[in-house]
Amino acid sequence: LCLDLADWDATEAAVGAAGPFELLVNNAAVAELQPFLEVTRAALDRSLDVNLRAVLHVSQIVARQMIAQGLPGAIVNVSSQASQRALRDHAVYCSTKSALDMLSKVMAMELGPHKIRVNTVNPTVVMTDMGRINWSDPQKSAAMINRIPLGKFAEVDDVVNSILFLLSDKSAMTTGSSLMVDGGFLVS
Repeated sequence: LCLDLADWDATEAAVGAAGPFELLVNNAAVAELQPFLEVTRAALDRSLDVNLRAVLHVSQIVARQMIAQGLPGAIVNVSSQASQRALRDHAVYCSTKSALDMLSKVMAMELGPHKIRVNTVNPTVVMTDMGRINWSDPQKSAAMINRIPLGKFAEVDDVVNSILFLLSDKSAMTTGSSLMVDGGFLVS
């Protein structure tokens, strides 16, 4: 499906008609970086729409279908190390990712009785198109890499492998957790 997840009605129609689902990965995100004193309403609204509201909405649609099927399921929300650590010019991004972590915990609590597990992966900078756009300045990226004990940014496969683990039966007793895929950034 190709749709704008910020469009509540279009998302409801498209995702509601798809399925049935047993697994869900919420990975859509925007990162509109602005200094705190310069945050615009447009950047805040867009970030809330995509980084939080869309996750809540898509997860509601899919979880309702999972419950109706009576089968266990798993949801993984892609968050960020930025949910745990303040980063300059990331006021909105850090805030939406922190909210996503808490939403995931509430979802885990409420969906657990239906045998639906909910977790987050919280990567460091990942070398996607968005990661390259926001971290291409060598001076900016060097300051971040110097705070990562493993000395590098994550690759897509690092995050995908963590997601696959959380979706699999190998994590059957894991719910409401955040798996840091940050190269040690949060321990430094």
